[in-house]
Amino acid sequence: MREFDYRRAHDVSGALALLDADPEARFLGGGTNLVDLMKAGVERPARLVDVRELPLDHIEVTADGGLRIGATVTNSDLAAHPEVRRRYPALTQAVLAGASGQLRNMATVGGNLLQRTRCGYFTDLSKPCNKRVPGSGCPAIAGEHHNHAILGASDHCVATHPSDMGVALTAFDAVVSYETADGPGGTPSGGELPLADFYLPVGDTPHRETALPPGALITGVTLPPAPVAAHSRYRKVRERASYAFAIGSIAAALDVHDGVVHEVRLAFGAVASRPWRARAAERALTGAPADAETFAAAADAELAAAKPLPHNGYKVTLMRNLVVAVLTELAEEATR
Repeated sequence: MREFDYRRAHDVSGALALLDADPEARFLGGGTNLVDLMKAGVERPARLVDVRELPLDHIEVTADGGLRIGATVTNSDLAAHPEVRRRYPALTQAVLAGASGQLRNMATVGGNLLQRTRCGYFTDLSKPCNKRVPGSGCPAIAGEHHNHAILGASDHCVATHPSDMGVALTAFDAVVSYETADGPGGTPSGGELPLADFYLPVGDTPHRETALPPGALITGVTLPPAPVAAHSRYRKVRERASYAFAIGSIAAALDVHDGVVHEVRLAFGAVASRPWRARAAERALTGAPADAETFAAAADAELAAAKPLPHNGYKVTLMRNLVVAVLTELAEEATR
């Protein structure tokens, strides 16, 4: 590993100043992704600014009935919080599916959102990778790609975003809050990004993953009120029962009145470079009968845009089956 400086920040303005003083510095939350990449030589920051002690570790119910989640809330605390479990059960399920207890105790909400979209070629310095070295190529397209993207990919990168938490947050229209040191005299200046706009399309710049301004520090995530989210579920499929990245996942919420879909939320994981909001499927479902035939047709509407590679076409069938299975379960629960 490259030798690096380490500083611990105690307030937001101090953290921003430390990062602003060194263009090669990086914020450090739980380190569950960044430190691994540093060990592999992929990330080589000159300074780590530890933000774990910032006063951003609270979960609060907002005045309109949503939730405000601080950026340094650990994944364990997020999953266990009673209001998260009651209002957004799919989010709790997603976090619990994401990693072992030890990792959840360390990983933070802000860090989870900023973990790198990656595959084995990204972490292997002996191989080219457009995410590491723009213009060097994407060997996954002709190589090992059985768990790579089928939606929204490009000729420059076919890696998938690994976050489970991000899939549930995407389904529920989460908004990311951040601060930069761009205010008058270098004072903090705040901004917001809907999670739908937070992750950039991969396009021809796969090394640019988020729309955060340079030097920005995530301070929290807000979930707007969504009564439908109380009737939600997260389902993850992986190649082994122990903790592993998904080969396909879904966050779904469903509200059914008199056998008809009144409201629905759907987001997919492990199929694109970012959590994938299934808006075509949502449009097909709204106002339609809540039955398996409708659910399958909605899945087909979303997956019509899929462009699988030779060895990951199974994901189209997998995601179709996941949509039908999870929505059928939610619809049956609604009639009990």
